[in-house]
Order: sequence, then structure tokens, then C-alpha cells
Amino acid sequence: MADSNEARWYVVHTYSGYENKVANDLAIMVEKRGMQDLIQDIKIPTETVTEIKDDKTRDIERKIFPGYVLVKMIVTNDSWYVVRNIRGCTGFVGPGSKPVPLSDREVAALGVEKHSVEVGYNVGDSVKIISGPLEGYGGKVSSVDVANNNVCIILSMFGKETPVELELDQISLDE
Repeated sequence: MADSNEARWYVVHTYSGYENKVANDLAIMVEKRGMQDLIQDIKIPTETVTEIKDDKTRDIERKIFPGYVLVKMIVTNDSWYVVRNIRGCTGFVGPGSKPVPLSDREVAALGVEKHSVEVGYNVGDSVKIISGPLEGYGGKVSSVDVANNNVCIILSMFGKETPVELELDQISLDE
């Protein structure tokens, strides 16, 4: 059943409301059996939502996909068996008994893996826009937000300074 030696993300279906229990039980089982090399990460996709009720606001964490847990693993007979036999788990998402990994695009869209980005510019540097509708324009960096893949630069357009928000890879140092 081994596909490759590279860990991929798989979706595991659980009974509704059992997501945390399945994730915790699986983590304990992986620890007990020393399977950290095969089952590397377990996530429950959540989002923080601000709820306004009776003139009070509070932030609550809500499951994006109730009834599902994401598992980063190398599929072998042993790892498949361990995940499949966790109480509350009903199986992998995919046709038949064969788990189907998420594509890189799906993993990125779910935000389950954060990729670190290094940029070659800092606040105050002169930069040039290298892609998008403002390609070719230049400006100064006013803020860099690596976590959200954003950079804000100040462009001089029509005699006014205009802040423009772009993605980190849309600009380069002006040389």
C-alpha cells in the first residue's frame, strides 16, 4: 500500500463532533507506537469568527469542515491501519479503501501548511512592481507582512502619494 516516501496530507472522515477526540487519540497512538516518521501532523481546520450577540462581541473558533480531520502521513499498511482504527474515525476520503492525498493547491487553500517567505527588501527601500496591472511603477516600501503575503508600497501617481497593497512576489528591489 506504500505510495512514496514523502508525507502527504489526507482527509479523514469522523463522526460529527468527534474531530478533537479523533485528533487527540491519533496523536496519543502515534506517540505510543513511535510512528512520528509515518504520521507527521494532525490538524483540524478552524477559523476565528467574531460573534455579536446581545450587544456583546466575542471571538469563537469554528470548525471549517465539521466531521473531518487532516493528517499528514506516509501511507503504509501500518499507518493506514492506525488511522482507520481510531475510535470515531469512519475512514479516509477517497474512492474505496484507497486514501487520496490533497493536491498542493488544496493544501495551500486550506492554509494547513505555512511556507516561510524571505524577502530581499525592507521598509523604506525603493522597489519596482514586476507583475500585475501596475507593472513598471516604482515606489517605497511602507510595510511588510510576511505572514499574510502582503507588502504595502507608496507610489507617486498624479502628483499624490498613493498606498498600494501587493503580494510579496510582485515587487523587487529597484536597481
